[in-house]
Amino acid sequence: MQVTSLMSRESAPGCAECGHDHDGLEHTHTNVKLTETIIGLIFVLNSFVVEWVFQRGATVAGLSAMVGAIILGFPILRVAYLDLRRGILSINELVALGVLASAATGDFRTAGIVAFFMLTGEIIETRTAAGARASIESLVKITPTKARRLVNGREEEVPSSELKVGDVIRVRPGDNIAADGVIVSGQGSLNQANITGESLPVDKGAGDPVFAGTINLTGALEVKVTKAGQDTTLGRVRELILAAEKTKLPFMRIIDQYMHFYTPLVLVIAALVWAFTKDLDRVIAVLVVACPCAFILATPSAMVAALSAAARLGILVKNIADLEAAARITAFVFDKTGTLTSGKLVVSRLNPLGGIAPAELLRLAASVEQFSSHPTAKALVQLAQEAGVPLVSATDFKETAGRGVSASIDGTRLLIGRAAFLKDQGVTGDIMGTVDLDEAAGFSLLFIARGTECIGWVGLQDQVRPEAGEALKELQEAGINRLSMVSGDRKPVAERVAAEIGMPEVVAECLPQDKVEFVRAAKSRGHRVAVVGDGVNDAPALAAGDISIAMGAAGSEVAIHSATIALMNNDLRRLPFLIRLSRMARSVINQNFLFGMIFIVGGLAAAAKGYLNPIVAAILHNAGSLIVVFNSARLVRQGEELEPMATAAEESPADTLPAPSAKVELIPQQA
Repeated sequence: MQVTSLMSRESAPGCAECGHDHDGLEHTHTNVKLTETIIGLIFVLNSFVVEWVFQRGATVAGLSAMVGAIILGFPILRVAYLDLRRGILSINELVALGVLASAATGDFRTAGIVAFFMLTGEIIETRTAAGARASIESLVKITPTKARRLVNGREEEVPSSELKVGDVIRVRPGDNIAADGVIVSGQGSLNQANITGESLPVDKGAGDPVFAGTINLTGALEVKVTKAGQDTTLGRVRELILAAEKTKLPFMRIIDQYMHFYTPLVLVIAALVWAFTKDLDRVIAVLVVACPCAFILATPSAMVAALSAAARLGILVKNIADLEAAARITAFVFDKTGTLTSGKLVVSRLNPLGGIAPAELLRLAASVEQFSSHPTAKALVQLAQEAGVPLVSATDFKETAGRGVSASIDGTRLLIGRAAFLKDQGVTGDIMGTVDLDEAAGFSLLFIARGTECIGWVGLQDQVRPEAGEALKELQEAGINRLSMVSGDRKPVAERVAAEIGMPEVVAECLPQDKVEFVRAAKSRGHRVAVVGDGVNDAPALAAGDISIAMGAAGSEVAIHSATIALMNNDLRRLPFLIRLSRMARSVINQNFLFGMIFIVGGLAAAAKGYLNPIVAAILHNAGSLIVVFNSARLVRQGEELEPMATAAEESPADTLPAPSAKVELIPQQA
């Protein structure tokens, strides 16, 4: 069934609710209510219960079935009537004919069940503009509604909408930046993952640009506004989402190309049977057996089963069209941060110096960093908690924004930060001499000093998802012939991740509009593209893809609303499963259609010959429906071989550390 078939056709193509034109596609605002559908089903089921429980309850059972059939059948009959008034013959009339034909024999249960499955399928398949609206609402939430503007040295709180180019605003630690601008004073670490996709916080100072919607983690900043309102990077992202939403094509099913011939054909056959036989029972049998229940149930039953299998594995599909479209995907475009990687800093290297034990180095570092809100500090504290390393109290804690922290433990001064920070604080020796990591490749280095002596360093990085390589291999085995990673992060970082997981193609340092252009270029070469991402910077590309998949648990609300499929457990192995499930669902739908065609042709011939009376015809068409439903039910058990990802902790030698969930490399002690 076409999504719009049973929906109200009263809305104009230009819809105030979603805010843009649909190129003539009749809108999908439905008069079908879920509550009414459930009530109607209850009446139909009640008729079975009454008849089974009470021996003399046939009359009550019949009335209950009739009420249920009226409730469920009314929306179908109403739309069919409206179509006829407009001179349209489509599957709506065919469905109405099926309901009426079932009711003609007094079998209101059949009429109600047919109508229920139709309405259920339509409710599931209905697509509204809620995704686009929710995306905009999420973007509004990211941008703060208030800003601290400086006027003649005094701070005043004003709505962000009143900011103008040239205004100077103050951004405190933890604040979202209200507009694009340039830092005029102060320094701090900024989380720009929402806009640029960079996995690590960026340290910025006077003269550096900042973006609206990014988060100031540390340090107080004064920012001169260069772009405000819709001109900001975040504002352009919003416009790109709306533009990409308009490019989506309506979902058309094969059956709708032929069903408008079917209704008049059945009526002609019924008229011919009456003309040659004058047998009303044969005519009713023809109408009953011609009821296209198998066709009606072919797509909805298969899709409901497929949706159930997907939901069980944490794959939530918002647009039923995309579940079917996944079978035709030939290219996948991935974001990096938060998609192929976890999006969170983890400790990957722990290098003690001067004879100190790894556990002691971690204990001292985490004890000092426990007072900081910087992502590197949180990563150290988390590692200590996972490894069971107890923290101690630290005094005289001080934090220099973007450089490092200091504190005293048992009367000894400890410093943690970048090499330049330690040098400025009087630490002696070759601090960088033992480092074999390249910060340009995505590593963040922290050095730990006790007094004036460096006692070790820690390497942190954005951890690659452990199942990413396996998922890519399975996608290639499934026939996906183009896999690409398009990231806003630095080229060395992106190339390191791509090499680690076996990604064939990588493009780095991309802004949101660059990602959209990459997707459009792939589509222009004939590819059907699936886009996988999680951040605000991914939202326009998600909307531009043939299907879009958001990493749910770690993803931003904007990405989830812009996408039509969400991976709620962030397990990338669900992607090849989604492709396999979609292909099997299409196969089951085709099988259902083929069976329905054979059943109806054979049934029509038998009814016309007088081999079927109306009762037998009603039983057979119900049996045909059950066969279709049971065939579709095979999809429910798909994916049972997949289990949730487990991160078992391995035991480590007693003189080092218990291994946490993230893999940490312990470097041998060096003098």
